[in-house]
Amino acid sequence: MDANAGSFIAVRRLAGSERAAGAAAFHHSSSAEVVTGSTAWIGKGLSCVCAQRRDSDARLSFDLTPVQEECLQRLQNRIEVQYDSSNSDHQEALKALWRASFPGAELRGLISEQWKEMGWQGKDPSTDFRGGGFISLENLVYFSKNFPKSFQELLRKQNGDRAIWEYPFAVAGVNITFMLIQMLDLQSVKPRSFIGAVFLKLLSENDQAFDILYCITFKLMDQQWLDMHATYMDFNVCCLSIQLLAASHPHPY
Repeated sequence: MDANAGSFIAVRRLAGSERAAGAAAFHHSSSAEVVTGSTAWIGKGLSCVCAQRRDSDARLSFDLTPVQEECLQRLQNRIEVQYDSSNSDHQEALKALWRASFPGAELRGLISEQWKEMGWQGKDPSTDFRGGGFISLENLVYFSKNFPKSFQELLRKQNGDRAIWEYPFAVAGVNITFMLIQMLDLQSVKPRSFIGAVFLKLLSENDQAFDILYCITFKLMDQQWLDMHATYMDFNVCCLSIQLLAASHPHPY
């Protein structure tokens, strides 16, 4: 993946029988998935602030409270960590992602042709983390553990009328992390946009806000993909449309 937003390879959509075989183990998944349940507070928070936006834009201050500064610093510390293939914790996170994606399927190595099944560009996933860093792997692992049903639906392209050539799941996930970091301006000392300020308010209320927003954005991107009847060449356009929607109306639902 390119740090300026992302070239990637296309992957073939799995046939129905292949998807069904891989998804059978997930019929017992939790009902608390990305579009409902515990993520509702993000939608309510953004919606509430958005409703006041017209009257308060001129008076809005982007200065942070001490709590918001601390939360932003913790998130920035995560963002600064690059994936290190020699780091045992990073290796374990990658293995955890494999186990969550393909339970029961033995991984033959951290460098293996098997990784292409998940939508990495080659047999060594570490080469795809340059744009998103270690946090992009953490986002994928969080998604897989907290919303397994939605994760599997996206991984296996189970919903909607899919293209024959689909976006590669894993590389798309790294791109989404990178996109959110840029869109929310998370590497700045303080937010320089309304949506960034709103997000930091939410982050101060829940330190998992970035990971949750990542999951919602991945779902939104996939829905936008279906609505556009997109093919793999349209992925960047699809992500851009999500950013434009967020800028005009910062509500994730």
